[in-house]
Amino acid sequence: MQTKSFKPAEVSKKWVLIDAEGLVLGRLASIIALRLRGKHKPQFTPHVDTGDNIVIINAEKVEMTGNKADQEVFRWHTGHPGGLKERKLGHIRGGKHPERLIQKAVQRMLPHGPLGRKVLGNLHVYAGTAHPHEAQKPELLDVISLNRKNKRS
Repeated sequence: MQTKSFKPAEVSKKWVLIDAEGLVLGRLASIIALRLRGKHKPQFTPHVDTGDNIVIINAEKVEMTGNKADQEVFRWHTGHPGGLKERKLGHIRGGKHPERLIQKAVQRMLPHGPLGRKVLGNLHVYAGTAHPHEAQKPELLDVISLNRKNKRS
């Protein structure tokens, strides 16, 4: 038996729409990373972008379990003396750009290299319900039906 290695021209990509309202952040990010990478398809090839284009709406309504919104802290350094910055997850979600919470969670689950950066370009996250990808006719993916733990009750 031969293993088929797909070329980028042979890959068929779909558009998928996910409504993040009430979904748990980590579980949602892992499902998105799996679909962006293309691991759910039988023609998965590790060195080729075989994943789908994913549109996430209602990013500001994503949930977190436990006390993560108040306790989990993202830290980064500006490169200047005394430039250590930090922000809590709940503050990011309620802030100016809540879509960055999902983007960073997914980015950290993807490979860190040229392929990971290319795959991350197929992710489109929007805070509200409106998105400019109606022309692509994305099909709705019901994440709640995949596992009952995906929704915060």
